[in-house]
Amino acid sequence: MARVKRGTTSHARHKKVLKLAKGYRGRNSTNYRIAIEKVEKGLRYAYRDRKNRKREFRGLWIQRINAGAREHGLTYSKLMAGLKNAGIEIDRKVLSDLAISEPASFASLVKQAQAALAA
Repeated sequence: MARVKRGTTSHARHKKVLKLAKGYRGRNSTNYRIAIEKVEKGLRYAYRDRKNRKREFRGLWIQRINAGAREHGLTYSKLMAGLKNAGIEIDRKVLSDLAISEPASFASLVKQAQAALAA
């Protein structure tokens, strides 16, 4: 029976990890034993922060909507309640984009929300 040499598989595995560690500082990018720890930690951060990015963007959109609403004399919560009462289903991402790029159309939405709150 022929002898099996396993150098190619471990070399390929090391290359894969070192490729992921490219750009890390010092031995973190060149030493396999250290690089594997740093890569695993980086992948954990990436997994966690994919979820956090969604959370942070929602917060940003709410801040922008609140700023736009306060220019028209409403708070964020009153604006959202008014839009819900008026039957306007528009998500926060689009609403914040309207508040920034198209203030006139955002103002008309605010007026509709105020009318729904008054009724």
